[in-house]
Amino acid sequence: MHRRTLLLGSLDGRFNARVQLRHVIVSSLLMVSALFLAVFALQLGTLPLTLDDIVSALTGRAAPRITMIVVDWRLPRITMALVVGAALGTSGAVFQSLIRNPLGSPDVIGFNTGAYTGVLVTIIVLRGDQIAITLGALGGGLATAIVVYLLAWKEGIQGFRLIVIGIAVSAMLTAFNTWLVVTGGLETVMSAALWGAGSLNGMTWSRAVPSTVACVAGMVLCFGLARRARILEMGDDMAGALGLAVTRARLWLMVVAVMLVAAATASIGPVVFIALAAPQIAQRLCRTRSMTLAASSATGALLLLAADAIAQHLFSPLSIPVGIVTVSVGGLYMLWLLMRDL
Repeated sequence: MHRRTLLLGSLDGRFNARVQLRHVIVSSLLMVSALFLAVFALQLGTLPLTLDDIVSALTGRAAPRITMIVVDWRLPRITMALVVGAALGTSGAVFQSLIRNPLGSPDVIGFNTGAYTGVLVTIIVLRGDQIAITLGALGGGLATAIVVYLLAWKEGIQGFRLIVIGIAVSAMLTAFNTWLVVTGGLETVMSAALWGAGSLNGMTWSRAVPSTVACVAGMVLCFGLARRARILEMGDDMAGALGLAVTRARLWLMVVAVMLVAAATASIGPVVFIALAAPQIAQRLCRTRSMTLAASSATGALLLLAADAIAQHLFSPLSIPVGIVTVSVGGLYMLWLLMRDL
């Protein structure tokens, strides 16, 4: 089937790129859909608001009470849902591209669990602040990635071997996390348990801004390394023949993707399903089997925002953690994926 391609570049030849027109259209539609859902979510709550109320609050013309509800309470939560969802979608796309397997997600391999282990150690043992929690999540995620990578190495990296070893390491980390929760103090354990469910409740700008900066920086790095990831999709031999340092490129991509998972986990806790499903949905919408970072990011943002809207309003007045919604839907999706591929 003929596909329309946009050719981008400079006259001196320093920059050249080929962009599939369908990818651009799908990514744009997903971003617009996420924006419309964000505006709709701003109107929902105990005090329903109109579109005029939202516009007035964002432009500083609304009453102080309306401005506080929109700008200080609802907007940070929606912003983090979009940013974290995009970060998880991007990370999942990178991992699935590197491992060449639809199950090659940080949820399945255990990097989410490792980041959560770092958070638990920081909260329960070290009693650290938000910055320490972020560093703990990053350290836990990177340490887990190193362990899984070394255990999976056998004259190279094979996707299925990496996934199986990642599942085993994740199981051991889950047991260790349970031990930390059981032996910790009541106050810190309750805080850690809420974190472990994956929740956007109580999100404030003081928590949202640092995590947003970290997630955006990680996504920029991923997009900068996207060309190397696409070359790696051709196979290690072909990538090496094209002059790419295969091991170094794969290592950098994994480090940046783990950083995204860690930043997302540090901000709202471990949220599963998004990194697993977003790249697969994006590929089907774009009708391609290669990595689609922009579409995966937009899909992840849309999925997490939709899941949070369901968690917050479907069972009103009870608000449940968004992680419960994503793990429920994600379990069904993973079951379908296994039944289809095995």
